[in-house]
Amino acid sequence: MGSIFKRIVLAFLLGLLAACAQLPSLEERSVSSAYTDTADTRLGRAIQPLAAGHPGKSGVSPLARGGDAFAARALMAQAAEKSIDIQNYIWHDDMAGTLLFDALVDAADRGVRVRLLLDDNNTVGMDEVLAALDSHANIELRLFNPFMYRGWRWVGYLTDFDRLNRRMHNKSYTVDNQATIIGGRNVGDEYFGASEEFLFIDLDVLAVGPVVKDVSRDFDRYWKSASAYPASLILAPAASDGLGQLKAKAEQIKREPRAEGYVEAMNELPIVRQLLDGSIELEWAVTRMVSDDPSKGLGQAQEHEMLPKRLGRIFGVPEHDLFMVSSYFVPTRDGVDYLTTLARDGVAITILTNSLEATDVAAVHAGYAKRRKPLLEAGIELYEFKKESSTAPLRDRGLTGSSASSLHAKTLSVDGERIFIGSFNFDPRSARLNTEIGFVIDSPRLAQRLPQAIEKQAADIAYRVRLDDSGRLVWVEKRDGRSIVHTVEPGASLWRRMSVWLLSHLPIEWLL
Repeated sequence: MGSIFKRIVLAFLLGLLAACAQLPSLEERSVSSAYTDTADTRLGRAIQPLAAGHPGKSGVSPLARGGDAFAARALMAQAAEKSIDIQNYIWHDDMAGTLLFDALVDAADRGVRVRLLLDDNNTVGMDEVLAALDSHANIELRLFNPFMYRGWRWVGYLTDFDRLNRRMHNKSYTVDNQATIIGGRNVGDEYFGASEEFLFIDLDVLAVGPVVKDVSRDFDRYWKSASAYPASLILAPAASDGLGQLKAKAEQIKREPRAEGYVEAMNELPIVRQLLDGSIELEWAVTRMVSDDPSKGLGQAQEHEMLPKRLGRIFGVPEHDLFMVSSYFVPTRDGVDYLTTLARDGVAITILTNSLEATDVAAVHAGYAKRRKPLLEAGIELYEFKKESSTAPLRDRGLTGSSASSLHAKTLSVDGERIFIGSFNFDPRSARLNTEIGFVIDSPRLAQRLPQAIEKQAADIAYRVRLDDSGRLVWVEKRDGRSIVHTVEPGASLWRRMSVWLLSHLPIEWLL
């Protein structure tokens, strides 16, 4: 009887929690769309003549350095006259995040309409600042798949796991419906090369031309989706001086020595100034935006609509070479079969992902580690990014010179003709659970330049994983002109290696 009683009580409590956590109705949610009458803005007047000279194509420019990626966002906010639409997975309340929040408030003070759509998975401790932003007359904030239990989020997973396990991983930053930034970066010091302890190596692309309208339409689709909740329905009301506190925090940060790198990056980055005066050099190419249907956030998207299938239709079957960069690479059994078949058909495949010492999610590494051997046996080249490197050219030392780094970029180059840059990791989570976005750019120049640059630098930035004569995994490191062969995963403790081994035997691959 005691056991039955406990189960009844537990069921009652869970039911009560679920009832208390009902999501609010969206019937009274405001309706808005991207502005289309923006040709007369500063950006519009500068970009329209450039785009007219390249009909059917968009102008793109990669943003590889973290400092440049931050400066581009801040300067575009300064140039905004009508609208800023932003979609992001993570926005930290740190130095970079506060400075960009401040830039949005400044734009809103000028009369610019700001729409900010954030995934709610990483907003812990930020309710007050988010409510303050939402209190501005020209800023509207929405949260994707929000948690109703703001303090004890784990309770939400107990009662609503299927929804809360699905996140909006998209990143887009669009100003005046004329220029946009798409890529892998979240907002935070470590994503812009400014963390004193750790940084991510990432890749964004600035774009102008017809693809910007596609991004704006896609933003509208997410903005009005059934997963996007006005912050005012989720968060407690803002403090009366919330915006003032945000402004004071930003002003204090600007006076600190650690912010000098951000100021210098904004002063030194010419791309936005060149964009406004029409002197910018862009790669003009047919550029397609690909994104998941936001209904994927509720588990309602059809498989043929998901990004892997769409990318497959666009790229087709590689004929000569495939170059992949993915911070989280979990190929699964089906992925291994596909890649090894390509390799045995003569396609040269190179994959760069994080080493165990560099990854920030050991569980994801477990899903990759158990698949390495068959990939190598098929002749696929595997490189694993080092956590530390004395000369790593991909690392952005422009702001603080952090000593530890992790790969966060997501890009795919096929046959030296097309390249994908976006938020999509090549893992089951990106494929089936999270929503994602990116560009497919028909540019042989870009599709060849990135692989060539990374392959040239691979010895400095990564371990090459190989099989020795006995068929065992080894990691080859180049250091001071000599080769060092590691027989266990370099830079990782015994405990970390054992944890990965254990995780690799658990049935969690679908979550990774």
